[in-house]
Amino acid sequence: MRILGAGARPPAGPDGGRRPLAGQAGPGKLDPVGGRSLPPSGTGSALGSWSTSSLQEQHFQSSAYRSFANELANAVAPTGSAPDGTPVAVLDIPAIGLHQAVVVEGTTGEDLMRGPGHRRDTALPGQAGVSVVYARRSTFGAPFADLAELRVGDRIYATTGQGRFVYTVNTCGDSGHPVSDPAPDRLVLVTANSDWIATGTISVGARLDGTAQPNPGGRPATAPGDRALASDTGGLPALQLWSLALLAVVTLLVLRGRQWWPRGAVRLVSVPVLGALLCCVYGSAAVLLPNLY
Repeated sequence: MRILGAGARPPAGPDGGRRPLAGQAGPGKLDPVGGRSLPPSGTGSALGSWSTSSLQEQHFQSSAYRSFANELANAVAPTGSAPDGTPVAVLDIPAIGLHQAVVVEGTTGEDLMRGPGHRRDTALPGQAGVSVVYARRSTFGAPFADLAELRVGDRIYATTGQGRFVYTVNTCGDSGHPVSDPAPDRLVLVTANSDWIATGTISVGARLDGTAQPNPGGRPATAPGDRALASDTGGLPALQLWSLALLAVVTLLVLRGRQWWPRGAVRLVSVPVLGALLCCVYGSAAVLLPNLY
């Protein structure tokens, strides 16, 4: 990946590539009726199952955004360690069309099915120290599908329980050459290096503009499933159970369905049941994918 100089810009979209940010209402505040605008997804998202994953992520993002906006309004948003999947920040990156993306705590495959994830052993955005955020490149909304398009000088906006913060992109890296920057307060964004079969990661580094907020510390260490491109093998039993349930229903419908109900009734009953089971099978299988896919 190569980040071009500040003067080079990709072609603007129909809206000029810039939309109002939810966080512009003021420090640590969000528009309670705002919502996530998804960027164009990667190559894999054209497939039906990829579209299903995007709908799942969109549903969670919509609910989490409203919940987090309410927490900010009541000054109860988390600023220290939090349970997995808890909303901890909202990320806006206008240059790549990412707006109002809710960042959750944790970077396991299940966490990143919900949206961008904050690596639990690092500072939150805006706090003193290095903050690291992972997100998928091709599935579940593909929040970082266009991360490689960022240029030096592009701005990244983060809203947390401690306020609204601005970072300026200044460097990049990959698996073989991690981001290196002596600045003490910075943000590192990480995703897969391909939207099809990833063999490593790409990362973008940005420096905090302004004064960092206190970091309460006391954060837990990462587990193997938190690492970049890790797979969550804990989802295998659920996949096996849902697959057996799907097989049992299909077998029952084929062997007994027409004996018990007319053909029209079989279709009426089987379509929603099979659809629900297929979604469960896919959701369980998706957890086994590398967490940045």
